Amino acid sequence: MVATSSGAAVIDGEIWIACTKAASLGCNWLVPQEQELGGQQGRCLADSLIRREPDADDTVAVEKLVSTGIALRRLICQLIDIGLPVDPFWQKDGGLAFDLLSSYSGGGRVVIGHAGGVITIDLVESLDAYRESLRVHLGEPYRTMLGHFRHEVGHYYQNILVESDPGATRYLDECREIFGDERADYQGEIARHYKFGAPANWDDFYISEYATMHPWEDFAECFAHYLHITGTIDTARESGLILHADRVRFSVHGDVVPLLSYEDAPIEQLLEDWKWLSLCFNRVNTAMGKNPLYPFDIPQAVVRKLAFVHKVIRETARTATAVH
Repeated sequence: MVATSSGAAVIDGEIWIACTKAASLGCNWLVPQEQELGGQQGRCLADSLIRREPDADDTVAVEKLVSTGIALRRLICQLIDIGLPVDPFWQKDGGLAFDLLSSYSGGGRVVIGHAGGVITIDLVESLDAYRESLRVHLGEPYRTMLGHFRHEVGHYYQNILVESDPGATRYLDECREIFGDERADYQGEIARHYKFGAPANWDDFYISEYATMHPWEDFAECFAHYLHITGTIDTARESGLILHADRVRFSVHGDVVPLLSYEDAPIEQLLEDWKWLSLCFNRVNTAMGKNPLYPFDIPQAVVRKLAFVHKVIRETARTATAVH
């Protein structure tokens, strides 16, 4: 923890100041003092990625920026932690940007999605009652703001790491073999899904019904689940959680000790640890009368998809480390 006085702190001889979005977005990040000028304008990296937001006089929408900003910062922190590139739109054409807008602002319905590096999020989804009603209506087991961010950023990374050079040469053919050909008519596939629904045996091959719509959605769903799993395991590890085989009331082969990093581990080890940890977390939620924390089964076909995501992420991280 870092305590600040007069809005500044000295860390390793460098002056850090509070993000300029501290008041409006409740941001608790610090930035180097020299970043008061330039593209970041005193904002932390996460908040500097916000390209559009509601007008200041739209007080209802602005209020929802605070909780949405928390989810955004959690996302960016995780992306940096696992070694993925976070290139801001103000620094690079096609860089990452977020339009945080509201369907209740009078400008029409906001469609959550990704296009050319820009991720659009509807702030109305920060309203628990609204989001929960949509979840029930769509028959989804899970729907959160952080989940939206993780899914949409999956589209972004598929585009820049898998479908664009130099990654396309290495990954694109394999991605098409595993997830399907992304060149399939997107609008046609979406229309088909909403007319006929998911295939009867979808849960043998996909992580969710939504993933059955199109290869892009399948990849984004798997990418989001990879972030769900690794983010939760990291939190468990940082909290000192270990499942001792001789103390738990289920049959686990040996203690479950979350690794400091799964970068050098196969996907099977990550998912084996997750199987037992998620069982524990689901039981905790049930004990509080809540729905399971992770209400998903991972079939073998999805293990292969998660393995591909795991490979792309860790090889990207290693390349970035070698360059620096």
